[in-house]
Amino acid sequence: MAYYDDLANKLALQVIEAERATGDDMLVQDIAKVLQATSSTMHEAFMTAVRVYAANDRARELLAARLKAKGFELAE
Repeated sequence: MAYYDDLANKLALQVIEAERATGDDMLVQDIAKVLQATSSTMHEAFMTAVRVYAANDRARELLAARLKAKGFELAE
């Protein structure tokens, strides 16, 4: 993994955490605009990381709901 992927991944995690903590649903988009204006490579890596984390969260929510409906729980 390239160093910019590592940076983008760390930034994505921090931005997602800040977005959840503050309720600022424009934070990802605002950070993405700054990155797009300064580095298309970093912008793409950041957006990929954000999408991957969002997809993972949605998939885990669906899995937990399906298991709960059957009387099971996911182990953390």
